[in-house]
Amino acid sequence: MRVRQLTAAAAALLLAAGLGGCSDDPGPARTPAPVPVPAAPTATTGDVGPADRAAVRDGGTLRWALDGVPATLNVYQGAASADSALLAHALYPSLFRPDEHDRLLPDPDYLAGVESSPPGQQPQVVTYRLNPRAVWSDGTPISAADLDAQRIALSGPDQAHRSGKAAGYDAIDSVAPGADPHEVRVTFRRPYAEWRSLFGPLYPAAETADPAVFGRPLTDGGRPSAGPYALSRYDAAGGEVTLVRSPLWWGDRPKADRIDFLATPPERRLDALDQDRLDIAPLTAAVDQAVPAAPAGASASASASASASASASASATASATATASASASASASADAAPPPAAAPEAAALALRRAESLPGVTVHRAAAASLTQLTLNAARGPLTDPLVRRALVRAVDRRRIADAALTPLGLPAAPLGSHLFAGDQEGYRDNSAAAGPADPGRLLDEAGWMRPTGGGTRTKGGEPLALSLLVPAGSATAERTAEALAAGFAESGIAVRRVPAAAGSFVGEHLAAGDYDLVLLSWPAGPGPAVEQRSAYAKPRPDPDGVPEPGGNFARVGTEEIDRLFDRAAAEPDRAARLGLLQDADARLWQLGHSVPLYQRPELVGVRTGVLGAGAYGFGWPRFQDVGWSR
Repeated sequence: MRVRQLTAAAAALLLAAGLGGCSDDPGPARTPAPVPVPAAPTATTGDVGPADRAAVRDGGTLRWALDGVPATLNVYQGAASADSALLAHALYPSLFRPDEHDRLLPDPDYLAGVESSPPGQQPQVVTYRLNPRAVWSDGTPISAADLDAQRIALSGPDQAHRSGKAAGYDAIDSVAPGADPHEVRVTFRRPYAEWRSLFGPLYPAAETADPAVFGRPLTDGGRPSAGPYALSRYDAAGGEVTLVRSPLWWGDRPKADRIDFLATPPERRLDALDQDRLDIAPLTAAVDQAVPAAPAGASASASASASASASASASATASATATASASASASASADAAPPPAAAPEAAALALRRAESLPGVTVHRAAAASLTQLTLNAARGPLTDPLVRRALVRAVDRRRIADAALTPLGLPAAPLGSHLFAGDQEGYRDNSAAAGPADPGRLLDEAGWMRPTGGGTRTKGGEPLALSLLVPAGSATAERTAEALAAGFAESGIAVRRVPAAAGSFVGEHLAAGDYDLVLLSWPAGPGPAVEQRSAYAKPRPDPDGVPEPGGNFARVGTEEIDRLFDRAAAEPDRAARLGLLQDADARLWQLGHSVPLYQRPELVGVRTGVLGAGAYGFGWPRFQDVGWSR
């Protein structure tokens, strides 16, 4: 399971306009057939060398950087972070693992077999055959009771559990033992195509059955786990989590004796690698939020303060959840000092330093995260579908990908899908559905005329000027914004960049609708029909009749797109399900909700001699294989 979060360190442009009419719910339209397009660079999601356990020696300690010791290891609690998910995958079962194309496959450490009832047979029943050797760390076998308790906790009927990540569990009618203690039968109340994404991570019934226990932060080592490693130390104050080999682990013996996860802010990671205090360190933020060196005579403490401020902004903004309620947690840091302006030159210097560190390899790849420019269809000129449609067509995605990714040594691969990453099964470039690129004609038709000799278009004496909300302190966002602004200027559209720190990005801007355009990233996952629906769902009126956007920050949608997502979520045939999602993607291009730009970059520094580590792409580490070379 990936923690599904909204990240503001990347960009997306989606506009709202139908192809034919301009109503909120245009009639059915066929998905245009794919058309030949010029060859584009392709993205590779993840960069980890092939696992070869025979090349990894037994023993040793790994030192792995975290943003901070997470508040909980329960990824279904509101306080969970990406670091919660990383640690959970070392400690708890996930019944399926994604492959290099994000296809979910059974993990034989936990599943001896699995089968869903034939398509069309009602009710849908999935029969899991649990690995008979799989046990919790207290010796209790993993069983139907664990799956059932998690289903109850996450399905929503008992509000005392207060879970915010119940996708799919509410489709389950019952969980019951099968023919023997190792068989589990899960019966669904309605067809659910994304059933493989459930029960990952899976927690013991002892942690999920009682709402009081479920709501308690999961941070101590005395509670059952069932991974290759066990929790030995959880020191939030000291910034360290230590995992050791689990004595009851039944699978391949973990190679490393111990893994020390160390809280290391991004701005300190290059130093820590250089000083041999880390072996594995994500470096995306360390490079992207690098700040210029302090001028001669400036105090070292002032420079450190600026660097820490930039890192705090990026980290907090990146963890802002994709719901309006996220504004409460994000605003907690509203009083933090604003980060310094993005400095692409400083980012380039930081990257060169990372590449030159002795004994360190920088793994770089496209992340499983889709960067978009989102248009606020409820505000100003963008309420006009013709203007939104023109903006979509004015975006040169190849140019933007080049500006964002080439400086990091990554292929300038533009995205053509709202829902899939470039090497994810199901990806297809549907950008042709937006129509031919002729933004000037559409803007003329909308009444926005360009002065003789060029310049910004006007209508009724008002200029066509839009604000672009970007995360402050991000060099990648700055390069992206510059490329967008230059491209729009060519069509007579003025863009004013509005950098916002983490404390104000969500609460004061995003949730409040205070933007015309905004740069966002959405995770690419194996179940977009369920996982991404909220980002594109048609806003519904609240009790006062005011449209509530939920996670749809374009603030526009259609009933047809909602139906396509819902049909895809219930379609058991994979080819048919992907066809429905392609239809939904094409309609999003036609609607002008947003423009996919590129996959967010991912950089990871790994010490020479460490095998099985890098940029993990769609998946997560197979911790028992990570270790030191022989």
